[in-house]
Amino acid sequence: MIKMSKRSLLLTIVLVIGVRDAVCGGKVNGDEDDYPFRDPNLSWDERLDDLIKRLTLEEIVDQMSHGGGQNGFGGPGPAIPRLDIGAYQWDTQCLRGAVQAPGDATGFPQALGLAASFSTDLLFRVAEATGVEVRGKHNDFVKQGNYGWHTGASCSSPVINIMRDSRWGRNQETYGEDPYLTSMLTAAFVKGLQGNDLRYVRASAGCKHFDAYGGPDNNPVLRTSFDAVVSERDLRMTFMPAFQACLEVGAYSIMCSYNKVNGVPACANPELLTCFARNEMSLQGYVISDAGAIEDLISGHNYFNNSIDAAAGSVNAGCNLEKSNLNKPVFSYLVEAVKQGKVTEDTLRERVRPLFYTRMRLGEFDPPEMNPYSKLSNADVETPEHKALALEAAMKSFVLLKNNGVLPLNPTKYGIWGLVGPFVDNATQLLGDYAPNIPDGEIVTPLKGLEPVADVSIVAHGCEDGTLCAHYNAPSVQVAVADSDIIFVFLGTGQAVESEGNDRPNTDLPGQQRQLLQDVINNTDPSKPIILVLFNAGPINISFADQEPRVSAILECFFPAQVTGDALRHVLLNDVTGAVPAGRLPYTWPLLASQLPPMTDYSMQRRTYRYFDGEPLYPFGYGLSYTTFQYSDLKHPESIVGGFPLHGSFAVTNTGTLDADEVGQVYISWKNATVPAPTFQLVWVKRLTIESGKTLQVAFDFDATFMQLWDGGFRVEAGVMGIFCGGQQPNQKRTAPSNVIASTFNITWT
Repeated sequence: MIKMSKRSLLLTIVLVIGVRDAVCGGKVNGDEDDYPFRDPNLSWDERLDDLIKRLTLEEIVDQMSHGGGQNGFGGPGPAIPRLDIGAYQWDTQCLRGAVQAPGDATGFPQALGLAASFSTDLLFRVAEATGVEVRGKHNDFVKQGNYGWHTGASCSSPVINIMRDSRWGRNQETYGEDPYLTSMLTAAFVKGLQGNDLRYVRASAGCKHFDAYGGPDNNPVLRTSFDAVVSERDLRMTFMPAFQACLEVGAYSIMCSYNKVNGVPACANPELLTCFARNEMSLQGYVISDAGAIEDLISGHNYFNNSIDAAAGSVNAGCNLEKSNLNKPVFSYLVEAVKQGKVTEDTLRERVRPLFYTRMRLGEFDPPEMNPYSKLSNADVETPEHKALALEAAMKSFVLLKNNGVLPLNPTKYGIWGLVGPFVDNATQLLGDYAPNIPDGEIVTPLKGLEPVADVSIVAHGCEDGTLCAHYNAPSVQVAVADSDIIFVFLGTGQAVESEGNDRPNTDLPGQQRQLLQDVINNTDPSKPIILVLFNAGPINISFADQEPRVSAILECFFPAQVTGDALRHVLLNDVTGAVPAGRLPYTWPLLASQLPPMTDYSMQRRTYRYFDGEPLYPFGYGLSYTTFQYSDLKHPESIVGGFPLHGSFAVTNTGTLDADEVGQVYISWKNATVPAPTFQLVWVKRLTIESGKTLQVAFDFDATFMQLWDGGFRVEAGVMGIFCGGQQPNQKRTAPSNVIASTFNITWT
């Protein structure tokens, strides 16, 4: 036996460890820069190769099973101390601001309202501001050692599901019903959020929910067991295009949805996650499950009967990361799944790779001075510029549905203003679902926005239980309107009525809200204007108000968030530049509930303007203005070769007396298609600013993907195509203050 002193033994251990780490390329003397995965001079692949090979199977499983979850369960991804890798929180929401992150943040309008702007420029700038605030807060959280819920820089946003049913509780999170508009706004949001640095990402975008997810959530069945039976034509022509656009502009992830798609749960569906997302759409990033969706494979869908099989099945299908609502996530059983041969360790190493690639691109393993986004902090949150953008966004989101000439208001004509309804001063319900934490003093309700304009304001909420309005105080409303010179009625839904997990059984105004409006009409002098202001996402039945001559104007506001009252005042009075309403409906507003197919029917027949076969109350793309527009001089080739884009132009003149925005829209139709085709398809849109009396010459183009139809494969057919240009859909009975010009062109293959 060789005897050694304690000092000699210690030196020997140090030498052995030093040789071991030098051979393995690891740390020597605590110098973390000696890890190749921290070397910014190496390629991303070289760095990832080095990092992934250092991870044990248990460490890989720990990372994959901790993607966050409701109220912080299942997250964050744990630290790996031996490699000096910190914890990381994946579960961050960035839908229209730093949603629910600790501390305050700027609250922009809910997504559906942003979509009503029909403006990629606005979406880009809102996403840019959101990315700045999310990253600034994240940087400070890391310095504080706070890796709690919503503290990361990887966003489960935007929501790009198609709004296919008026009653779905999550309509407010979407960009509406049209695949082209949704794709266009998705691309703008992703680019704005992630930034334009060539090396680093400000905040990584993740599009959700993949796919064929658009209700039901809880009515008439639960999403955790529902099977969306969808044809391949509808899947490819309606539900897939926005996800293709999302990945084409470089989003880092997609989220698989709760429901089954054609019998297979989305988070264990190899056709969706591998065949479509990875093989066809070239997903290079990761797939994250929705919160609890992996455990739903067992408890909701009954697709697997144990956690080992559920974890292996999901990973083999293409899922990388679990958001869990359990203290022990389902993916934590992946070690046992490897031992049982149900998933390979190589597969797990491949699945964890894009997680660390995302963290590398966020700059986590590089010197902070290299990354321009590392300088952001809480000082970049709720800045004057972001607050001004929130106001601009709210004004641009409002859609004027009816106006008998009372708007814009001359406030000097009206001394006493009656302000009634459950939204008159309800700060919470104005925000909508998935809202940032806005300081109380920053939320401007309709009352706060309009009260300063009136000589006298008389207020009555009417509904004693908020927007549910099951308990209605009629006398208070009758008193408020009796002596008023003008009456504003604030009705709608709010997240109390429609939100995630909260579908509506019908499209009626909640509770006694219709009676409230009827009481206003019955108790107001016929000479006094009544203005209906709506706060809702999915359409509500207001046909009677639209047809009632006593209701002078109807303004759809969606959920405008923190500066609702200020935006409302400006639009009603047109007292600042850009206040003339130019929002357009991003969905079809049905006239009758009977026009809606069952929510569980996933055929696109009778859904959205593309396949709707009735007369709506308000069409997709509809919205009024305080001025008028005239379209003319449509030019385009008479014929194009199939597979090539079409380039054209038109002129549009502001023929009214006010400078204003207009939303130019170009649609096509198939005149002799041999396979089922949409009635019309939006192919180009742009929000234009036009001075009174001025004419703009506008160029447009759209590529062949908009002319193709699915019949076992995408193809562009030879034949005649209709083309329509204007400020609204072609052939609609309810017209906006503009015209539509029409023409045709031929597609040939010679």
